[in-house]
Amino acid sequence: MSALPVAQDAIDAAAGDEAEAVVLTERSGLARFAGREVHQPTLIDNVVVTLRVVRDGKVGIAATNRVEPDGLRELARRAGQAADSSVATPGFPGLAPPADPPDVQGWDEETAALGPDEQAHRAAAAIAATTTGVYGFFTSGETELAIASTAGVRTSQSMTDATTIVVAADRGCSGYAEASSWRARSLDPAAVAREAAEKASRTNGAAAADPARYRAVLEPYAIGTLLEYFGFDSFGAQALLEERSYFSGRIGQRAFDEKVTIVDDALDPRGLPKAFDFEGMPKQRVPLVEDGVIRGVVWDRATAARASNGAHSTGHAPPASLLAHGPFPAALQMTGGDAESIEELAELVGDGIYVTRLHYLSVVDPREGVITGMTRDGTFRIRGGKVAEPLVNLRFTVSVPELLADVPGLTRDLTLVNGSDFYGERYPFGALVPALATASFNVTGSGSRPGL
Repeated sequence: MSALPVAQDAIDAAAGDEAEAVVLTERSGLARFAGREVHQPTLIDNVVVTLRVVRDGKVGIAATNRVEPDGLRELARRAGQAADSSVATPGFPGLAPPADPPDVQGWDEETAALGPDEQAHRAAAAIAATTTGVYGFFTSGETELAIASTAGVRTSQSMTDATTIVVAADRGCSGYAEASSWRARSLDPAAVAREAAEKASRTNGAAAADPARYRAVLEPYAIGTLLEYFGFDSFGAQALLEERSYFSGRIGQRAFDEKVTIVDDALDPRGLPKAFDFEGMPKQRVPLVEDGVIRGVVWDRATAARASNGAHSTGHAPPASLLAHGPFPAALQMTGGDAESIEELAELVGDGIYVTRLHYLSVVDPREGVITGMTRDGTFRIRGGKVAEPLVNLRFTVSVPELLADVPGLTRDLTLVNGSDFYGERYPFGALVPALATASFNVTGSGSRPGL
């Protein structure tokens, strides 16, 4: 189903009102595997229409899966009713004007055509690649985002994405690996499984570690997750304006190691490219941190209007479900360094710990960038510059700015780390990041042993 005609039908159903329709379609499949079997295939063919109606400065929003005329008329009625029962939004900038989104990549015919048999075949390839029990999934899908409004916006983009995630685990051992791309042919599920299994083979006999502040190597999987949690508050304009962002009052200041440069760039074909945001504004590359200096945040039209300081939308309006939170980055990138391998980072650390990925994260203090959680599926001691004995999963509490304040090195190569959980509506995003060595990773205790 083409999304743009549905968006047009939705605003036509709201005759007499200012209206904006956002349509997200999805055709996807997910093949889970556990042990030596592919199971729980999930196939989705869905369309979600979100209609925003404006009446006398009051805004109402409603959503539906019913795209027939009666369903869209009912959607318009509910959105209008929501507008009537709300209060006028101070500083509401109105609906977005028409704009010309940039041309981006991000759609692949082969990936769009993958069916359940091909998805199951790729899952089976992960199972066959190792004798260790593997758990995870292969998923691929095609989505289309379309926006139409009475202000004249008419735009759409089709996207594809594919991801393989593997946890290799047995009694007393576990390892993790993943790979994502908008081209399924770029992924090798067997290689992902082998990476996870090789990591798992080194985690038997894991020991505890004393609570302390360690030098550490963090794999891209860990860095990508950490930046996502930190950035949800600190990299967005609304958190900046409400002074709950670490960046509040620090724009233009050096806060990180000079090796640290972070941008949000949805246009880069190495990521999961996007042309526009959820109100049709063109995506822009936004420098967030440059050579350790805080440069800015991402904006949508609502926060730019509130700022009244010449700010403008950078193409980061969120979906309706996240409007209350404000704009946030969904295409984070950290510039790499000079290290050719993670082993080089371990040499720079000398003595410390090695972290594959992070789990159970929670933001403790967004204003200071403090995050807590646990390491998982491949935690090791580093001794004499070498990755040594395995450790149990470790509890940690870190200040991300402190972690990034002294960075001995980063790998040159970047990894696209998936950010989607695939439970809600599919809108692929991720972080393109290197592995990183830090002088400060605060371990607060030991947790469970790896494995089943």
